[in-house]
Amino acid sequence: MTYRIAGRPVWGPLSGLGALVAILGFASDRLHKWWMLSVYDLPSRGRVEITSFFDLVMAWNKGVSYGLFQAETLVGRIGLIVFALGVVAGLGLWLARSEARITAVAIGLVIGGALGNVLDRFLYGAVADFFSFHAFGFYWYIFNVADIWIVVGVGLILLESALPGVFGPVHSEQTDQGSKARKDERA
Repeated sequence: MTYRIAGRPVWGPLSGLGALVAILGFASDRLHKWWMLSVYDLPSRGRVEITSFFDLVMAWNKGVSYGLFQAETLVGRIGLIVFALGVVAGLGLWLARSEARITAVAIGLVIGGALGNVLDRFLYGAVADFFSFHAFGFYWYIFNVADIWIVVGVGLILLESALPGVFGPVHSEQTDQGSKARKDERA
């Protein structure tokens, strides 16, 4: 069932799938952050070398990806939270119009990850990051589980956009009804 406001869909046939993925992504991020901060107590351990190219570290990112747009003040922090929630709302509208299951899953991953990082900003004033990959003196940015979901979601969206149907045909109630209507018109 599709729900509309002012003629625009706000909940579509694949919104439930996307919402479920978002909830699972958000929950996995929150559970991991809780474990790293409260159980494993990474802040008191400092840098923990896992392999020669991967460490666990405690980093608080007050900005966005790669530490850009650092929000040192309450106004800046609120600005980043409002911006992220606006992006989530936009993604929710896109999800309502989605006709491909893979797109719904991808959008759900991005929403879940974004909300995990929003909650960090709200609770701590910064996003908790833990994973640090490095090689030959070069360090990539430090990230968390929410960031993984966002990157995977965006990657799936880009892949499906570049190679439509790569994950199989589009299947949804809306598409099936549209196909039936076109067949009826031809008859």
